[in-house]
Amino acid sequence: MAPVPQARKDSPVHRGAGSTPVIGLRGAALSYGERTVWNNLDLEVAPGEFLAVLGPNGSGKSSLVRALLGRQPLSAGTLTVLGRTPREAARHIGYVPQQAELSAQALLRARDLVRFGIDGHRFGPGRGGAAVRRRVDEMLESVGATPYADVPLGMLSGGERQRVRIAQALATDPDILLCDEPLASLDLNHQRAVTALVDARRRSHDTAVVFVTHEINPVLDLVDRVLYLAPGGHRVGTPDEVLTSESLSRLYGTQVDVVRVRGRVVVVGTPDGPAAPAHHADVQEGVRP
Repeated sequence: MAPVPQARKDSPVHRGAGSTPVIGLRGAALSYGERTVWNNLDLEVAPGEFLAVLGPNGSGKSSLVRALLGRQPLSAGTLTVLGRTPREAARHIGYVPQQAELSAQALLRARDLVRFGIDGHRFGPGRGGAAVRRRVDEMLESVGATPYADVPLGMLSGGERQRVRIAQALATDPDILLCDEPLASLDLNHQRAVTALVDARRRSHDTAVVFVTHEINPVLDLVDRVLYLAPGGHRVGTPDEVLTSESLSRLYGTQVDVVRVRGRVVVVGTPDGPAAPAHHADVQEGVRP
């Protein structure tokens, strides 16, 4: 059986304490009414680090995304992004959302969506026609989307739309790339293409990547550390430290077995119940740890 990869030797995990964290959480907690999603979360993310965020449905992955974007205040603790509040740092975060129904966006061209990343409502008024058009063309070319730059989004495949969303996220040269389950509903070839684009940005610009996913195996060889959120708490560490039978059994409060088959992680035995209805059903087939 192949071992789970350790953090890359050139990763921020191995660089020591020389880099100022781009994300910092201290004693962070988030609650909805009387329900606490997660608490006592301490986490620092370094420039160029690839952090995978895993966990069952209901564990607070989407809540963490909203907090990092400044859309959800913490219930306790502190969160800084690039040394500022998340809202103040929003201009420097590239966001790749989950696949969603297109509805009003269906008739937009690919280049229109990318332009919104530059001069849309998130970033205020436009900054010059010709310069913006050149930037849009550069971003579409960088993700291989030039051939369908003028095609309505509703006519693109899921993989093509994700390429365009990555171009939109990169259009403002972000210091942090926040990806919220970008591989959902994509076939294996498109998963590889999307992860390659994200990793290329990280390597070329030292951009930190926070990659929320149910599909750890497509990014396993890219990941520096894992944040695993579960009903019994959370764990932060390298894949080899977190994705183990002992670690996950402790997080779920019951026996969970982790096996490795031809370089893939297979998790068996996560408990049935309302805390993780979809997550455990999929991981038992070795698809979503």
